[in-house]
Amino acid sequence: MITKAWLKAAGIRAIKTVAQTAVGAITVGATLTEINWLAVGSTALVAGICSLLTSLAGLPEVPVEPPEEG
Repeated sequence: MITKAWLKAAGIRAIKTVAQTAVGAITVGATLTEINWLAVGSTALVAGICSLLTSLAGLPEVPVEPPEEG
């Protein structure tokens, strides 16, 4: 079930994944004009989407709430 806690935790994970992927996609020693920013951005975006989809399987920092009886 998607809750506010899940959205927050998954969002934080996705933002970290996007940042880490962007850093990894930037070539070491390249100048700002040599970097293919479209490739960096699109690669990072896809990584963020994959992170959110992976989070659907569960996040260890978000407890699973049992279904309410009633």
